[in-house]
Amino acid sequence: MLNPHPTRYAELNGVLHDLVTGAQAALGDSFVGAYLQGSFALGAGDVHSDCDFLVVVDQRPDAGQETALRALHRDLPHRDGFWNRHLEGSYAVAADLRTVRGLGRDWLYVDHGRDEMCWSDHCNQPWTRWILREHGITLLGPCPVELVDPVPDDVLRDRARAGLATLTDDILGWCPPHIAWCQRYLVVQAARSLHTVRTGEVASKRDALRWAMMHADPSWRPLLQQVLADRDLGLDPGAEPRPGSMAAARDFAAYVAALA
Repeated sequence: MLNPHPTRYAELNGVLHDLVTGAQAALGDSFVGAYLQGSFALGAGDVHSDCDFLVVVDQRPDAGQETALRALHRDLPHRDGFWNRHLEGSYAVAADLRTVRGLGRDWLYVDHGRDEMCWSDHCNQPWTRWILREHGITLLGPCPVELVDPVPDDVLRDRARAGLATLTDDILGWCPPHIAWCQRYLVVQAARSLHTVRTGEVASKRDALRWAMMHADPSWRPLLQQVLADRDLGLDPGAEPRPGSMAAARDFAAYVAALA
């Protein structure tokens, strides 16, 4: 039975109903289950979050199924409403999802708010399947623990540590440094990576910032508090970072990389 109340937002629940029933119609017997991961699974989803989903499929979608899924996601963002423009997720092949041996394989993916799909490993990462297994919200289908083996701590830690080496360049390569949201995103991702390196777990953005306030050098608390306070400003392409805050964000990312 389809979960009628997976989030506290009635409109989002309706969008998820349309997503799941549309995916079922497109996939037929290949549909295994549908789940929320990301911030909503971690209990931190709000109106500033995207809604991260995974639909698990028995086999890689064939040409007909892929065409139907692309039509579904081409339509969803153009319907009336708010949450239909804030979905992001992938169609995960069950065999790939089972163990870490399947990490990095491409799945059919739709980026936040987009109406065109692509093949990408964006959702096929250690932190995605850790959140799914440990905190995933079932929309329809078996419990996630039946689909995903435990993610070893060292896999999470090693991947987070490796990403820190190029974090600033990677983020600012697609997120311009003159946009305030990008300054906040860099700090958040550095804090989340440090949390994972230290704990072998994955935290929400807010929880990672709060954890870093307690465990990083106290001199970084003003920066972390600024990012936490400014989160409610959302993404405004015309809003510039606070004076000096982008340089501080770069320095924090370098500090975290050295510490990790």
